[in-house]
Amino acid sequence: MSPKATVLFHLKETIRYRYILEETIYIVEDVERYPDGVKYSLIFYDTKTNNKVLMDNHHPKGHHVHINGVQYEYTYRNEEQLIEDFKNLIYQHMGVKL
Repeated sequence: MSPKATVLFHLKETIRYRYILEETIYIVEDVERYPDGVKYSLIFYDTKTNNKVLMDNHHPKGHHVHINGVQYEYTYRNEEQLIEDFKNLIYQHMGVKL
């Protein structure tokens, strides 16, 4: 991450001895590459099945979601909605409520 990025939020934990959850959100100054002023990587991984829900944004793809290897566009609103949407996707696709 560039020196002009500030960590807004970071969490990494193992849940129920099975799932890996890692969420990182940065505030960035590079609005040319990140027009919303944020860069993020949200990961939820099942170590038994290898199923994954990932949300991230990077240049040039922008905001998107990966669910078990399939990529979908994502409409970013704000950090709070991002986390809420991530939790909802985890529940919908993996049956785990955070």
